[in-house]
Amino acid sequence: MTWASWTTVGIHVLPGVVQAEEFGPMQGDLTIHTTWSGHEADLAVQYSGAADWYTLVGSPVPCHSEEDSRSYHQAVVDGVREGERAQDVLKKLARTA
Repeated sequence: MTWASWTTVGIHVLPGVVQAEEFGPMQGDLTIHTTWSGHEADLAVQYSGAADWYTLVGSPVPCHSEEDSRSYHQAVVDGVREGERAQDVLKKLARTA
């Protein structure tokens, strides 16, 4: 099985931008992690330095290459940094897969 993962730490997130399935809205200093398993990308979020990870609303998304998974991860990180809702970025990515 082919897989890859990407992690970005220390993303300052404004209210209303990140929503986790198990936790709800999250804001402040967050870490985003993407795991690619060969056919989809799973995105998770945590408060930076915490132990618990939560599934981003909209995850997983179809993803057929390691290169695309890296691009997807960066698109979510960049979008969140710019104030775009993470689930909106994931919807766009799912449509392009």
